[in-house]
Amino acid sequence: MSAASNYTEDRTLDYWLKANSAASTSPATVYVALFTTDDSTGGTSDLLEAGTLTNEVTTVATAYVRKAVTFGVITNGSVSNSGNITFDTATANWGTITHIAVMDASTSGNVLFYGSLDTAREILTDDTFQITTGNLTVTLA
Repeated sequence: MSAASNYTEDRTLDYWLKANSAASTSPATVYVALFTTDDSTGGTSDLLEAGTLTNEVTTVATAYVRKAVTFGVITNGSVSNSGNITFDTATANWGTITHIAVMDASTSGNVLFYGSLDTAREILTDDTFQITTGNLTVTLA
């Protein structure tokens, strides 16, 4: 995952080049959110880039909540999750998960980083979605 949202890009430039004039602070906890698509109807809009949460699993599923994530040591502009991220067991079909995002809040909030899964995964009733240690990597190029 190396795509930063417009929000993150703006805050990063402000922090480094304008002496943090927007008074940004880092979130105490960041969360992983699951999405069934990153496109609006017709597939022409990059919703996560703009921070639009329309296709988050919350709009179609029960028993879904974002999960907190911790990251390990940053090396050469890259960092990976330092523990498993396990979502609750689905009590209804969640659809096919195609994208994930790192968020700055457990609900609503801002998209920080986002990306598509290497392989989409359909989550049906009684399934559990998990990202194992080291398999969520954020890279700044």
